[in-house]
Amino acid sequence: MDIQILYEDPHILAVDKPAGLVVHSDGRTEEPTLTQWALHHYPAMQGVGEPLVFSDGRVIDRPGVVHRLDRETSGVLLLAKDQETFLWLKHEFQNRHISKTYNAFVYGALKEARGVIDRPIGKSRGDFRRWSAQPGARGELREAITEYSVLGSSPEFTFLEVRPKTGRTHQIRVHFKAVHHPVVCDKLYAPNHKPALGFERLALHARRLELTRPSGERIVIEAPLASDFLRAQEVLAAGA
Repeated sequence: MDIQILYEDPHILAVDKPAGLVVHSDGRTEEPTLTQWALHHYPAMQGVGEPLVFSDGRVIDRPGVVHRLDRETSGVLLLAKDQETFLWLKHEFQNRHISKTYNAFVYGALKEARGVIDRPIGKSRGDFRRWSAQPGARGELREAITEYSVLGSSPEFTFLEVRPKTGRTHQIRVHFKAVHHPVVCDKLYAPNHKPALGFERLALHARRLELTRPSGERIVIEAPLASDFLRAQEVLAAGA
């Protein structure tokens, strides 16, 4: 695997996760994972973090994993090299001290150049794989807030900077689905929309993380836009 390291110090590793690569195993399928790469290059990360325990008894080791990105999402991913740093970063995520910025292409033209989507998220009634921020969501509804700014648009598509203030599963995808502007090429939340702008995967990229190291130093880590995002920008600028 060709994984680009974006930042590294004795305690923290940040990589640019390629689209299509899963962060860790699900215990059922055999495929390359980011954690396999990490253990190969950083064997001391074995045992760092918290395992994932499923109701069917499966236990999945997630060495160094503090947060995750969906398989089709590219961009900045943090890994902790030791348990003390893992606990620190976990605390920082839980208390919303880590600032996250994404880029996304969505279907349609948003009316406002800037906005906030403040809609609680629960489980979808129609598909157990989905979450929902629309009326009728079931189970516990959890607070979810997403800020966005328009970076470019056409009548058919909008290029966004997105700043989730909470960390719900699929939050960006769920929120833009709820306001009728789903993320381009989202096969789960927009199955009836055709892929567009040259994307063959979810048009979502984790662009930037701003965080405080355990030493107190504030750092910013950025992942350059993937090649499909750069091509889509050109198509949008040409009047897609």
